[in-house]
Amino acid sequence: MNKFFQLLIGGCGLAGSAYAQTTFPRNGVYDERPERFAFTHATIVVDYKTTMEDATLLIGNGLVEAVGKTVKLPEGTVTVNLQGKRIYPSLIDLYAEYGMPEVKKTPSFFSTAPQMESKKNGPYYWNQAIHPEVNAYEVFNADPKKADELRKLGFGTVLSHSPDGIVRGTSLLVTLANEKNIHTILNDRASAHYSFDKGSSTQTYPTSLMGAVFLLRQAYYDADWYKNRSAKEKVEYNSSLQSFNQLAGLPQMIEANSRLNILRADKVGDEFGIQYIIKGGGDEYQRLREIKATQAPLLIPLTFPQPYDVEDPTDASVVSLAELKHWELAPTNPGILAGAGIIYALTTSGLKNKADFMANLRKAIEYGLDEKEALKALTATPARLVKADNQVGSLKMGMLANFLITSDNLFSADNIIYENWIRGKRYSIVGDMNAVDIRGTYDLTVGNQTRLKLNITGKPLAPEFQVVQNDTSKIPVKATRTHELLTLVFAPDKKKPQENTRLTGYIQEGRLPITLKGEGQTADGTVVKWQAIYREAAKTEAKKDSTQKARLELGQVTYPFVAFGNAKKPVSENILIKNATVWTNEKEGILSNTDILLQNGKIAQVGKNLNAAGARVIDGSSKYLTNGIIDEHSHMALEAINESAQSVTAEVRMEDALDSEDIDIYRQLAGGVTSSQLLHGSANAIGGQSALIKLKWGGSPEELKIKGADGFIKFALGENVKQSNWGDQNTIRFPQTRMGVEQVYVDAFTRAKEYEKAWKGYNALKDKKNISAPRRDLELDALVEILNRKRFITCHSYVQSEINMLIHVADSMGFKVNTFTHILEGYKVADKMKAHGAGGSTFSDWWAYKMEVHDAIPYNAALMSGVGIVTAINSDDAEMARRLNQEAAKSVANGGMSEQEAWKMVTLNPAKLLHLDNRLGSIKVGKDADLVLWTDNPLSIYAKAQTSIIDGAVYYDLDQDNQKRIDLQKERSRLIQKMLSAKAGGAATIKPAPKVKQVLHCEEHEDL
Repeated sequence: MNKFFQLLIGGCGLAGSAYAQTTFPRNGVYDERPERFAFTHATIVVDYKTTMEDATLLIGNGLVEAVGKTVKLPEGTVTVNLQGKRIYPSLIDLYAEYGMPEVKKTPSFFSTAPQMESKKNGPYYWNQAIHPEVNAYEVFNADPKKADELRKLGFGTVLSHSPDGIVRGTSLLVTLANEKNIHTILNDRASAHYSFDKGSSTQTYPTSLMGAVFLLRQAYYDADWYKNRSAKEKVEYNSSLQSFNQLAGLPQMIEANSRLNILRADKVGDEFGIQYIIKGGGDEYQRLREIKATQAPLLIPLTFPQPYDVEDPTDASVVSLAELKHWELAPTNPGILAGAGIIYALTTSGLKNKADFMANLRKAIEYGLDEKEALKALTATPARLVKADNQVGSLKMGMLANFLITSDNLFSADNIIYENWIRGKRYSIVGDMNAVDIRGTYDLTVGNQTRLKLNITGKPLAPEFQVVQNDTSKIPVKATRTHELLTLVFAPDKKKPQENTRLTGYIQEGRLPITLKGEGQTADGTVVKWQAIYREAAKTEAKKDSTQKARLELGQVTYPFVAFGNAKKPVSENILIKNATVWTNEKEGILSNTDILLQNGKIAQVGKNLNAAGARVIDGSSKYLTNGIIDEHSHMALEAINESAQSVTAEVRMEDALDSEDIDIYRQLAGGVTSSQLLHGSANAIGGQSALIKLKWGGSPEELKIKGADGFIKFALGENVKQSNWGDQNTIRFPQTRMGVEQVYVDAFTRAKEYEKAWKGYNALKDKKNISAPRRDLELDALVEILNRKRFITCHSYVQSEINMLIHVADSMGFKVNTFTHILEGYKVADKMKAHGAGGSTFSDWWAYKMEVHDAIPYNAALMSGVGIVTAINSDDAEMARRLNQEAAKSVANGGMSEQEAWKMVTLNPAKLLHLDNRLGSIKVGKDADLVLWTDNPLSIYAKAQTSIIDGAVYYDLDQDNQKRIDLQKERSRLIQKMLSAKAGGAATIKPAPKVKQVLHCEEHEDL
């Protein structure tokens, strides 16, 4: 071997490290020196828990070789003195789109003709939004510009995935080095990704949130079936399902983007035994207890809202209290999560301007986030979540040499990130970290002028200059600094700003005190010499101790986080209501001067002169006490109504779209409503599964649900189902005629019977070794439940002929229609409804609002009731639900019903239709304590709900409401003044825009 070559290898450091193995040949000579560096006398933050003073970091071959106070340096090591500076591990972002192709926006639901089937060629899943076969590394292309943007913020490693679709495939963990892709990728399959956003899919399904949730659930079941098929049943090859199963074992990440979606995502994960890492939206503090209970690690964006420009009172009036409060409290979110012990990592995702990240992080620290927790959330936690904590996230021996060199505490506003080293390669971020800090006060001599001072303040790399004459006259200086060279321009006479003195010079090295010197010209062209001799440090404001958090005056989190929310959730109490007029809805009828005792959420006693030690006493004198109103047909408290893409969507669940923050819950409590059936819309012959809720204002979606209630589902007839009013684009989806609707039902239940038969046959087998289970189909599961009387139908209906049709189909196929809702021609078919066993839930007096209801009459409810049909009055409208007591009263006027029978149509009868009359609908010992105390006869237009009680807890009180309005106005005023102050302090503001709350009805269509 050539002796020179032997010396070269010997001088390269660690044994065996000189020969770099690579599959890429080079054009030119090879230089494989290890580039070993030692950074000495630095404050080294090894990890979020460990900091070393006056320590050394030794790196070689892109790795950390040693860190400590006494590190032996191999021969040939390049030494860099970092006295006065700090070293941190480079930061990690787990939710980047770095290097990914742009995702095209999905076309609007009504902008194009429906695309019923996938247009994706190949053996892929039936829906384009499900593409687990996508591997980010196959489409990744390093972007030097974006890498530089992230490096400047301190990031050295990112997790990148294609943010497209509901099942998105795999991500890659990549460094932000300006290298070929093969030299930057740390893990080409680092995690699996999911969301509730269909992304660029042009396929119509799904159009709604609950459709997206279903699609993810069904994909899991399909993948499981595909994996467990027996050998003789493997007649189908599906690349998507094959890839889906290969995602198991990877960290599982799902994009939620809001507090309620976090709860939805966790529920899906629980169904399949998966603990997701969930990307939130920055509003988690608003549902802290529920989110903590998920035990999910979170990815938290620092997307704090800007203040609104509220100088104009009209503009201010359109900003909701929730928006005002979130502006104030959003920066508290990271600190609150850390304080609750929730594991999370921080991400730049969602920031329009990534440069805002550090400023927002400092704000979060100001608002309560501990600096160690901040560093942990940007280093150790993200590394651990993607199983890369043996590579990145700290500066321990053997880790990648990914680190920052800073001037100060990383989170200080004055801090400068000088350099960001990635895999042992230096990336200069700003300025020269070895540049002399020239800030201070100097004695300045310019030619013959000696009574001058030069003040240099500002930041080390952005100094500000000022000349002072005679200790009083202050003259601004335009200055530039390039390394050690200076140029200063100023006008000695303020009255003659055009007459400038121009100086050029340098910082004299090796001389203390610091001296600046050089030559220049005065305004008249005279050449002069100048010098400035350092006298003392510049006077600056004392640094805030970052460990001492300023006391912030902040508002409360309310439940829910909207106007009229409660500081604490209502809890069940022992309550004694005295001397009320009680409408029992039982054989006892109306009882005067009667007491009701509520204990443990139930009605414990009904009688006179009751006593209960320690119970809260409510005076019911001159007031009327009833059970709470039950709305059999409602669409409030939902984020979506219709999954419109298919004729049969029995698979979707309205509980997946529950909106516990909807102000209509509170408004309807004020109208005496305590329970509602939240129905799917009428876009489909067979719609989605209902959610039965109690209006527990402040509760989470799960807390609203009525536990143990039977399952219901929405069917529909009429013009909505056949899309007659959907526009010219929608002429593709079957059915397009009323005749076709009948065939949809026949086909659906025929398939359901075959599906049930297949499962029964499988379950009857004693030996299942070589036989796999049938594919689980969530749509057919719901239909089988109907056939087995485990799920019950509420059918949107108007026209007599179609009502007859569905009764006939139901009788022939072996299922029952539980309730015909709307049923405005029910008076025509009441005898057939009774024979079938169906109830009716109708409007009191809606008619002539479309062709299907021209034959509606205001006597419909009374006529059906008179035939013996269980009849209810419903709302189908968030506004009408606030006055269902008055809607019931119309049957007294229009149909001659008694007050008690009319009242049952919004209480006991809907309870019967919902199979809840054993718990709700009347005042009887043992039933749920869902009661309303009225100021007048409950059927009177003058009656107000004084107190609404659910399960023994007061969720609405008229006196409390009045106080809430006062408090609400005070809180709005406080926050508006705070926003005005923020604007006056220079904060950028945004113009408020009016937002009209969409009141959803049967016909509303979503566009996911």
